[in-house]
Amino acid sequence: MKVYYDDEVDALYLKLGDETPEGVIEIFDGVNLDTTSEDKIVGIEILDASKNRFKNNIILHT
Repeated sequence: MKVYYDDEVDALYLKLGDETPEGVIEIFDGVNLDTTSEDKIVGIEILDASKNRFKNNIILHT
């Protein structure tokens, strides 16, 4: 797993695999799952990450 944070757009991205995402599922407002054509989750995007309580926990534990 790799973690990326883009402070220009305040987005946190957790890359879970090397597969290319082909779809997106919004699970909460501002939280998206990137999926393959077989619905395998390969990434998690968190928008407005600095306002989201999960950002610091994710960075701390990776």
